[in-house]
Amino acid sequence: MMKRTTFPIQDKAEVAIGFPDKVYMGSFSRSSVFEARAENDGLFIKLLRSGEDSREVEVHLHHHLLADILEAWSDSLNGQPPMDEDHRKTLLESLTKVEKALKFKRRRKAAK
Repeated sequence: MMKRTTFPIQDKAEVAIGFPDKVYMGSFSRSSVFEARAENDGLFIKLLRSGEDSREVEVHLHHHLLADILEAWSDSLNGQPPMDEDHRKTLLESLTKVEKALKFKRRRKAAK
């Protein structure tokens, strides 16, 4: 059985890319899909919206940049009102899975 590579977007993403003479903006919602996977030096993310108004965004974040983004995000959460329980629970479950995966990789490497 082939492993699934894209997943439905359960919430929403908005993307804007600014150039000196133009701006590209797009949104990806429940009718869109995403792909996220580990690569040797970071995280690959792809957002895909099909249909009449199709669009696609690909982003690769190297490990240190991803760590810096997560740290800055966590610092900014401290100054915000409390997050609703549904979003908070989903994020905590996902971050726990990331932590377990990172620890497992380290143990496997040390065992070799």
